[in-house]
Amino acid sequence: MSVEDAAAPALSTAQSPVRVAASLREAAPSAQNASARRRAALLAAPILPTLIKLALPTVTVLVAQTAVNIAEAYYVGFLGTDALAGAALVFPIFMLMTMMSNGGFGSGVASSVARAVGAGRRDDADAALFHAVVLAIIVGTLFTLGAILGGPHLYRALGGRDEALAAAVTYSSYLFAGAIPAWIVNLQAAALRGSGNVKVPALVTLIGAIVTIPVSPVLIFGFGPFPRLGIGGAGVAFGLYYGAAMLVLLRYMASGQSGLTLRIVRLRAAIFADMLKVGIPTALNAVLSNLTVILVTGVVGLFGTSALAGYGISSRLDYIMIPLLFGISTATLTMVGVNMGAGQTTRARKIGWISGVLGMIMTGTIGVMVAIFPTGWLHLFSHDAEVVREGTIYLRIVAPAYAALGFGFVASFAAQGTGRAMGPLASSIARILIAAGGGWIAVASSGAGMVGVAGMVTASLIAYAVICAAILLSPSTWRPQ
Repeated sequence: MSVEDAAAPALSTAQSPVRVAASLREAAPSAQNASARRRAALLAAPILPTLIKLALPTVTVLVAQTAVNIAEAYYVGFLGTDALAGAALVFPIFMLMTMMSNGGFGSGVASSVARAVGAGRRDDADAALFHAVVLAIIVGTLFTLGAILGGPHLYRALGGRDEALAAAVTYSSYLFAGAIPAWIVNLQAAALRGSGNVKVPALVTLIGAIVTIPVSPVLIFGFGPFPRLGIGGAGVAFGLYYGAAMLVLLRYMASGQSGLTLRIVRLRAAIFADMLKVGIPTALNAVLSNLTVILVTGVVGLFGTSALAGYGISSRLDYIMIPLLFGISTATLTMVGVNMGAGQTTRARKIGWISGVLGMIMTGTIGVMVAIFPTGWLHLFSHDAEVVREGTIYLRIVAPAYAALGFGFVASFAAQGTGRAMGPLASSIARILIAAGGGWIAVASSGAGMVGVAGMVTASLIAYAVICAAILLSPSTWRPQ
């Protein structure tokens, strides 16, 4: 199938094939020139300005997307403590999907594309786009089925009871109905970032955030002809956004204007293997990171609904650190991957360290501010005295360790850019053993409350950062494959 054949249906049924082909031929030189300029900048421009330039659009729109999550939690708070607790049960699973599609399998796609671009293998970079769509459909389907079949059992095991459990099941059903479009959007966006094109995926996300913030309360509370859907309305808004974003992004990718071209190609095991050698360990990394939160949620659930709600809104801030870091991390992965593909290993190593320190400074500053003024965050969601008390305990202990989270998170993406992901996976294993395992032991053996759990979470973040630093120091990380 030619580029023109693949792009024509996506562009417009009103355009003739001749006009579509002509427009693509006109756009192709411009797209190729822009792609060449991006590659040259990644290989030779000053590191910190280039890193910030790549990261800023992604950070900006992910802050906007995070605002959507905060707004939805704010809206759900009006539905009562049971609804807030139900959302807390679902949120780690939702973030698991987000992290697996963006930073898990998405990292595999971005790393594969970046290394292909750096080595000048344009055909492999293009072919990765279609392979990414196939992968998105498979994994997105698994998430939808898993939420429908296993969600109620999981939320009950995590401490959900009565109305809180019912709210969790309702929210989950609507939210994960849009899993396939979400995976397609996130993997295609990852491919674009891997090529150095950060503006288009950033723009798609920003527009979605701007639209979703007013649409979500309309669907939650009802307005005019729109019925009141309660907590399920937040899930419907998510599906509507990703469905529209998927159509827009696929059309753009098929046009060839991005410098990469989406078209149907023969599936090749080598391309899947190149993506998955990074994607699978990194996805497991995301699973372990979220499993840590899920298991800690289970521990906190033993303290009652107020503690569960307090931990839920506090740990939501942990997740907000991730979108901020993700912009820096994806820029790091792209820069490291392109330089490794071009054989510039010394520059790639320097990029990894500069990026890790930048992530540490950014999240560390936020963490210190939140530790000093925890109620500034907690009162956004609840004024219940018991909920705020439990949340304050958690934030004052854990928030200062966000600096360790920032360094470790970004450093792990640098390793993924080299095509290696087993080291970051080991760091996540250590994190879950300390946070979840240590938390359970602390509660079971000494009856420790939120103080004990928060202390174990803090220790896990420090261990995570130490292991990731060791990865960057290892010569084998920077050895060309």
